[in-house]
Amino acid sequence: MAKKAQIINKKSLNFLEKYLNNPAPTGYEWEGQKLWMDYIKPYVDTFITDTYGTAVGVINPNAPYKVVIEGHSDEISWYVNYITDNGLLYVIRNGGSDHQIAPSKWVDIHTKNGIVKGVFGWPAIHTRNSGKEEAPKLDNIFIDIGAKNKEEVEKLGVHVGCVITYPDTFRVLNKDKFVCRAIDNRVGGFMIAEVARLLHENKDKLPFGLYITNSVQEEIGLRGAEMITQTIKPDVAIVTDVCHDTTTPMIDKKTQGETKIGDGPVISYAPAVQNKLRELIIDTAEDKKIPFQRMASSRFTGTDTDAFAYSNGGVASALISLPLRYMHTTVEMVHRDDVENVIRLIYETLLKITPETSFSYFD
Repeated sequence: MAKKAQIINKKSLNFLEKYLNNPAPTGYEWEGQKLWMDYIKPYVDTFITDTYGTAVGVINPNAPYKVVIEGHSDEISWYVNYITDNGLLYVIRNGGSDHQIAPSKWVDIHTKNGIVKGVFGWPAIHTRNSGKEEAPKLDNIFIDIGAKNKEEVEKLGVHVGCVITYPDTFRVLNKDKFVCRAIDNRVGGFMIAEVARLLHENKDKLPFGLYITNSVQEEIGLRGAEMITQTIKPDVAIVTDVCHDTTTPMIDKKTQGETKIGDGPVISYAPAVQNKLRELIIDTAEDKKIPFQRMASSRFTGTDTDAFAYSNGGVASALISLPLRYMHTTVEMVHRDDVENVIRLIYETLLKITPETSFSYFD
């Protein structure tokens, strides 16, 4: 079978790299949102933004029937929580930051004066008791910015509440694996932007309003989606986020299921996922020969799908996930083919929806 034409081109790949490399910690997403809006501006009619920074590109803003495609823009990070007298910094999480990967990582501390560099220090192997080694924990990891005392820290503009990100940048591994921090889930914003580009380039005329939604604050409880869905009041929401590649070591498939990078988008089963919408997505994948995987999510998906589904008296919502390795680390990894197939699946599904499409179980 002939290989499908690639969706990601040089311009879009350059945007993805720039967008991933830009820091956008939860609560501080706006510079990344500006990059995203600049990229999709040629493909939409107008924008909606809200007080906390969610950005929505809108096609056909006057149409009464409204469809959302959504990703989230924020990345996990840290806050400065305590500064010791000898100038070391202790931290708390801003989202699900992993204490175990912190030791020996460089960090960027965001201050009003710009970035202050630091490192997560860790005692040398020679000094540790091999019989009872202490693992990295939230109460023993610390940042060293090279300051001799608290006063020197403060002179550098660092104070309690400063947000901290990792500086790790985008790489391509073995030609078709994208690796970076914050692929969860800025790649979602990238994928929905590419759907907007395809609709524009293919001159598709949608019979509904399309709300290309890049939400903030997902990592601390789906908060951005919770806010913007009340503004949009959509009829349908197709959400994209990442899920785990469970084929790497130390993951139990009996509890986590089996999903794998390179095997296609992952379609979720959960109470928040509207069954008729999910079946439309599956029918589209089968019709267009787009490979896909299935995942069961039990009581909730843990993604913005839940926020859309349970808003406004109930919104028909579904989740298309991108399998990812090493979530919430600085080396998150996805397969280029999966990225393209998520884009393709969302795009093709949109072409099947009309204002007359009923997702009621009683029709």
